[in-house]
Amino acid sequence: MSLRKDAVAGQFYPAESQEIEKMFAHYNKIIDESLQDKSVLDLKPRAIIVPHAGYVYSAFTANIAFRVLQNSHAKRVVVIGPSHRVYLDGVSVARYDSYETPFGALKIDTALADELIERFGLHFQPDAHAEHSTEVQMPFVKNYLSDASVLELVYGQEDPAHLARVIDYLLEDDETVVVISTDLSHYYDIDKANKLDSICLDAVSKLSPQELHQGCEACGKIGVEAMLSVAKEKAYKSVLLDYRTSADASGDKSQVVGYMSAAFI
Repeated sequence: MSLRKDAVAGQFYPAESQEIEKMFAHYNKIIDESLQDKSVLDLKPRAIIVPHAGYVYSAFTANIAFRVLQNSHAKRVVVIGPSHRVYLDGVSVARYDSYETPFGALKIDTALADELIERFGLHFQPDAHAEHSTEVQMPFVKNYLSDASVLELVYGQEDPAHLARVIDYLLEDDETVVVISTDLSHYYDIDKANKLDSICLDAVSKLSPQELHQGCEACGKIGVEAMLSVAKEKAYKSVLLDYRTSADASGDKSQVVGYMSAAFI
């Protein structure tokens, strides 16, 4: 049995499940006490956008998206994120049997992996799968959709239109949900970051792939553009769930990173 071992546990997120559970419980308490529109918690998304920074910075923003994603009762979760570590041409599928998390292993849908490789010309590049943009999502998946199988797709130089065809195919199955991983602007002061990030937020809100190219600096923009194209085609509605920057955790407003989460219903 081959295992996609965790590569950034103890760095981007705690290596111990109890510590993660405490974080999630803390975030959910804040949501229950302060979320103004509680109807958001009843959403049943087909897809979500979430950030991928260290949990101390971005996990609150991701957590609310995964909390509502559990309403889907999905049997399969496909996590799609950009490659930060290695050069990658196209999309690599993690062709392992299972995926390690602090909560226990997730089953990887190897049959779907093979199907995507054959149908869409994807491939398996092993060194692309020590990627944090996708890995940080897996403890959320195991916590909120514990019985689901997963698939990890990491992309590099890729045409958003091609990735959109993959996403469209995945979402033809009502028991499959898609997770798009991206952070927003990096290392601007808070005012510049808010201005740039507002372009990304507006594009997602309006399902406008074109608007992403008017200044959105999301590192996972290819994935977001692909998702917006599919959402528009399928007449999904987008719901923005949370936006904040690293300054909310660090207090440093001089060089911030932006984070958002959204649901597609």
